[in-house]
Amino acid sequence: MSPAKRVTPRRRDYGTGTLRVVRGSWLASWYAADGRRVQRKVGQARTEGRSDGLTKAQAEKALRQIREIESPGAAARSRKVMMPEAGAELCRRLELKGRKKSHRLTVASDLRNHIEPFFGERTLDRITPDDIERYVAVKKRTLAIKTIRNHIGTMHSVFEVGLRKGWCQSNPVKLADRPVIRTTETRIKFLDQDELEKLLAVPYPDDAFGRIEPTLYLTAAMTGLRQGELLGLRWRDVDFEARRVRVVSPFVRGEFGDPKSAGSGRSVPLAERATVALRELREHSLYPRDRDLVFCHPDTGNPLDRSKLVRRFKQAVVRADVHHVTFHELRHTFGTRMAAAGTPLRTLQHWMGHSDSKTTQVYAHYQPSAGEADAVDRAFA
Repeated sequence: MSPAKRVTPRRRDYGTGTLRVVRGSWLASWYAADGRRVQRKVGQARTEGRSDGLTKAQAEKALRQIREIESPGAAARSRKVMMPEAGAELCRRLELKGRKKSHRLTVASDLRNHIEPFFGERTLDRITPDDIERYVAVKKRTLAIKTIRNHIGTMHSVFEVGLRKGWCQSNPVKLADRPVIRTTETRIKFLDQDELEKLLAVPYPDDAFGRIEPTLYLTAAMTGLRQGELLGLRWRDVDFEARRVRVVSPFVRGEFGDPKSAGSGRSVPLAERATVALRELREHSLYPRDRDLVFCHPDTGNPLDRSKLVRRFKQAVVRADVHHVTFHELRHTFGTRMAAAGTPLRTLQHWMGHSDSKTTQVYAHYQPSAGEADAVDRAFA
């Protein structure tokens, strides 16, 4: 007679809770339909070789009964919801919370172009931490780590919405390993002084955009303002007497809004060279009134088109024959030059509008180190 087969209890579906032994008792935990985390003691755990408590199979059965008592009809109420519907609900909630249009558009784009196609027709309750890690592994082939981490953040928010709506019972993102941004991936690129001069000196097209390009690039490199902050800058924000420029209402994703963060609303000192260039631009502009945009379209007064700005800057970099940098990296040009000039990092943090001092630390390596080399000479004399 063949030995009896060992019967393995059927594994519960992912997202139906956890069951573990704590101090000799089976302890169950799960998420209720409203997002609350529920914990209940199921019963004593059986001691090996004895019959004094519940086996794993018995504890599983008791857990199902307890969940039905705690949330009667929960299974009937729950719906199988896929990523597109959950993502749309997240976007709706972001709008209700008053999140910036730029943020909402970015989230919607990430969902539409990356997250939803990857998970296909899988419902939220069937997505596991392994699936999240597989997403990371696939996307690392084509996307930057920082971009992938942003996607992970979006998925985390989607599952939090799912928990509140009862579409899933846990958030798999919390249990998945996230990609780490390594030091080599945070190296910055910028133009040195000679390269900046070459960029400003090259011929520019004799058209509406070409007439403002040199002043735009000079101001970007000498103030460290973000692209949206420059596009939203108005003449009333430029104090020629005090030689300062104020960041008030950036133009991002087709709308004027508030500064990026609490530290982004600020004023930045204006170099004499930039002051002169801006005065000349205003004198020749058809839109010199206080409420007019500084870097508007010279013929219409409307905000500049971001995609055209990026394209024209790339062309200027090629003509200047300097190493490839993006428009945003003119901001790094300001940061590195100011750090090298001895500007305290705390001051530089304010000028650049960083909400976190850790962000400004990327420029610490460019600060002068007076006396350090002499100290090494003395140590090894």
